[in-house]
Amino acid sequence: MSPTSPGTDAGAASTRGGLATLGPGALRLRAALDGVFTGWAAEVGATAVQYPPLMRVEDLHRLDYFQNFPHLAILGAALTEEAAPAYATGEPRPDTVPASHLTEAGYALPSAACYNVYLDAAGRDLSDGPHKVTTVATCFRRESHYDGLRRLLGFTMREIVCVGTRDDVLEHLRLFRKKVSEHLAALDLPVEIQAASDPFFDASAGRALMAQLFPVKEEFVFDGSLAIGSLNFHRNFFGERCDISTGGGEPAFTGCVAFGLERWISALTARFGLSEDELADRVEAVGGR
Repeated sequence: MSPTSPGTDAGAASTRGGLATLGPGALRLRAALDGVFTGWAAEVGATAVQYPPLMRVEDLHRLDYFQNFPHLAILGAALTEEAAPAYATGEPRPDTVPASHLTEAGYALPSAACYNVYLDAAGRDLSDGPHKVTTVATCFRRESHYDGLRRLLGFTMREIVCVGTRDDVLEHLRLFRKKVSEHLAALDLPVEIQAASDPFFDASAGRALMAQLFPVKEEFVFDGSLAIGSLNFHRNFFGERCDISTGGGEPAFTGCVAFGLERWISALTARFGLSEDELADRVEAVGGR
């Protein structure tokens, strides 16, 4: 079946316009992958948390989100009271709703799972040690193009986040760099670990130079171009923005490991050419070692 076809067979995934439909087999494979990641989160004492599906625009302003990711943002708005009655008539309508029929947008769809972790921890003093959270979210990114499960408008992101001292966060990332690398080797899924840019560090700012001297983002890249996971070191950016402090009163550092679950499905399928059920068996067997 073509990866862009609108239909879905008993086990497969299909996409249309950057939106994926997952059949039973693909769902089982996604659950198997997420089971491995949540197991790792439990090993490091990360608390599982589910956050709201929308974010407030005012909170994203606090994180300089629109300065760094204006091209990715997707906003949520309602029909205005004036426009709504016309839509109730059942008359044929175009495929899009004009902006003039929409209210001002106070909410946005998240483009990453971890932002809510920092906002939820705002004002906290982490004197008792690092704060670790795992969360999963359906994330959305407005891209220039979409490509099967490799690049989606809406996708599933699992993250394991550490908020604490610089040493706490760097140890968290070091541990997961090793853990993910070993797991990929056991799966026989070859990747390269590549340094990547972090848009939170504007190219014209001093932070960008620091990022070049000490990489703040590394990606696990399959087949030369598909990043299936990343290690992200934000320094004290979110600690400052959200007033999160360590025992010494200094702004906390943050870091996370992130996994794009549909991208893992794409990579495994391309690598082995097996059904999703067969791949789920493989992931469960390796994850149980």
